[in-house]
Amino acid sequence: MKLLPTLILAIAAIISASLIADGLTGLRTGDRFVTVKGVAEREVQADLALWPLRFVATGDSLDEAREKANESRESIMAFLKLQAIDTEAVELQRLDVTDTRANPYQGDNIQKFIINQTLMVRSDNIERVRQAAQSVSELVDSGVILSSDYGPGGPTYLFNRLNDIKPEMIAEATAAAREAAAQFARDANTKLGDLRQANQGVFQILPRDQAPGISEGQQPVKTVRVVTTVEYYLN
Repeated sequence: MKLLPTLILAIAAIISASLIADGLTGLRTGDRFVTVKGVAEREVQADLALWPLRFVATGDSLDEAREKANESRESIMAFLKLQAIDTEAVELQRLDVTDTRANPYQGDNIQKFIINQTLMVRSDNIERVRQAAQSVSELVDSGVILSSDYGPGGPTYLFNRLNDIKPEMIAEATAAAREAAAQFARDANTKLGDLRQANQGVFQILPRDQAPGISEGQQPVKTVRVVTTVEYYLN
């Protein structure tokens, strides 16, 4: 009768020792991992151009200022047609009318009425907008007074197809990270194990030509970049 309890205790001790050994093994291997980064970059072309053309017209009377504003607006539309930009892509936006007589501190030589108006060009024809922006001095020569007091003075180029290239770029960055981890394992005379964890990172849209004072929105050609951080166990 005493044999059975002794046998049970022996089996329990063996099982406990085995579990402890497995736990220690897991602890040792769990601390052995490598953290690597993979980078993927791709050059892309902007697919949308936004070009706010803001102009100013002045006059001693509201009718005079309004007439000049109409002439400037017609000149801008004619210029855009000449540049082969679809005028249906042009939206009339912000309109401000200022009566300087309401300001008692203005001098007598100041025009009494000032009209500021914005025409927003929204086009997916990036090249035409880019060429038109380079010829904008023709508008000034025709008497249009352009203003850049609100927003950028030229077009802003946007890239909206990021979701289309995300899967391939993530795969490229992950493959680069795994290759870096495999090289580390070879240099350390060990073997690369399973994936421990991964962080996709943030996609960045950067100017292709990075220089002080040049923003990403000013360049039609951009660089999309993503950095993934991956951890692998080492066996």
